[in-house]
Amino acid sequence: MKSFYITTAIDYVNGSPHLGHAYEKVLTDVIARIRRMMGDDVYFLTGVDEHGQKVQQSAQKKGIPPQEFCDQTSAEFQAILPKLNITNNDFIRTTEERHKKVVRAILQQLFDKGEIYQAEYQGYYSTRQEQFLQNKDRNEDGTWPEIYGEVSEITESNYFFKLKNYQQWLIDFLTENENFIFPKFRQKQVLEFLKEPINDLCISRPKERLEWGIPLPFDENYVTYVWFDALVNYYSAVADKPGVWPPAYHVIGKDILVPPHAVYWLIMLKAAGIELPGGIIAHGWWSTNGDKMSKSTGNAVEPIAFVDQYGADAMRYFMMREMTVGQDSDFSDTQFQARYNSELANNLGNLVNRTLNMTNRFADAKIPTAGPDEEPETELKQLWASTQAEVTDLWTKFQFNTALERTMSFVTATNAYIEKRAPWKLGKSTEEADHVLLRTALATMAESLRLAATLLQPVTPGVTEKIYGVLGHTPGEVWSDELAWDGRLADRPVDKSLVLFPRIQAADKNSV
Repeated sequence: MKSFYITTAIDYVNGSPHLGHAYEKVLTDVIARIRRMMGDDVYFLTGVDEHGQKVQQSAQKKGIPPQEFCDQTSAEFQAILPKLNITNNDFIRTTEERHKKVVRAILQQLFDKGEIYQAEYQGYYSTRQEQFLQNKDRNEDGTWPEIYGEVSEITESNYFFKLKNYQQWLIDFLTENENFIFPKFRQKQVLEFLKEPINDLCISRPKERLEWGIPLPFDENYVTYVWFDALVNYYSAVADKPGVWPPAYHVIGKDILVPPHAVYWLIMLKAAGIELPGGIIAHGWWSTNGDKMSKSTGNAVEPIAFVDQYGADAMRYFMMREMTVGQDSDFSDTQFQARYNSELANNLGNLVNRTLNMTNRFADAKIPTAGPDEEPETELKQLWASTQAEVTDLWTKFQFNTALERTMSFVTATNAYIEKRAPWKLGKSTEEADHVLLRTALATMAESLRLAATLLQPVTPGVTEKIYGVLGHTPGEVWSDELAWDGRLADRPVDKSLVLFPRIQAADKNSV
């Protein structure tokens, strides 16, 4: 069994979970589920980043110890995982001893190798981003970009990692591995960044300024820079698990690609002699009704509230259907309602209810055995063959929105097949030939529904389970076998009805 290790970025606990956090978890979960279904031994890691100046300041404002603050906020991020039906194997917290032990070991190793040195730094510092800045980071008019918040000029002694010694190595590596970062245009952005000389990375903060962090093993007067600390989590979580490392993919947001993951992390691994991951997937951002999503403006989508109102599968489906991996996308009530009603309630829901209702009405609630195929059945089977081949290929290319569109096209074609066969008319006929066609139609409807549910499984696992249940189907251990069109549902009892997605009425629709 092939090992497949996949990670998300770890969320910073200085705020509450939002739609972006939820999307990243769902995206990674979909990939993990697909690889499990394909037979890989998947290990899925997510977690939280709990150190740094912002956490320390937030805890001080609340009048509680930093660890207590982290415990409270971390619980919020953990709570969204079961709500979203996320199948992570592990949840790492950077305040755990297993993590701190590995961070200190790597720091000591790099220090002993001469990759870390002490020097005095004079320059600009962003508290919001917890990083040192250069003049090249300014806007053209000399001001600092808003993302940096308040920028101050400081002078202090710190420890530095020899980042710039590896700049050419990284350029060569990315040039030779042109598909390392997905989508490819993000890799071009990294190479563009590397055209300019990079500075060595300050990997410490003096305790007189910041106490909430992992002490350096070679100088207890300093704590570890939060990015050096946080990036180690992918390794520290599995350092004691033989055969798991390296990751197949890191899944992160585009905002932390350059420089943290595509520069700092890769060079850190190289310097420490740790094998590099297979690749990085950098996803885009969500806006709300065309505007930047922000809690301060009141337009942020709360994942738990959304799931409580519409269900995890509806949220998972919309996010994967709406966003092209790597691009930005927009969340709006109008668009969600349109997708939900047209594709889930009307299209898929209609197929479910037609199949169950007509099987109950005309076949004593048991799926019949199909008779010989005629042109309508042959056409639908041919469409299925091309659909499942295309969808499974799209999965490997992370084109989940297109894969869902193709799956729903098959559902649409099945509903069209029902209209053509008109089982409600065949059921009234006294002709034996029509009864044969009726049995064939009902069997074809049930089989098409089972197969569509199978393709939807990584995105809407709850829906798939429910559809399997009402069809009396228990899936086998080999997922690829579930894609075969056959007569396995014959004589299976079906339930009377199943409402998967109640239609959203505009008058009843509350803002999410």
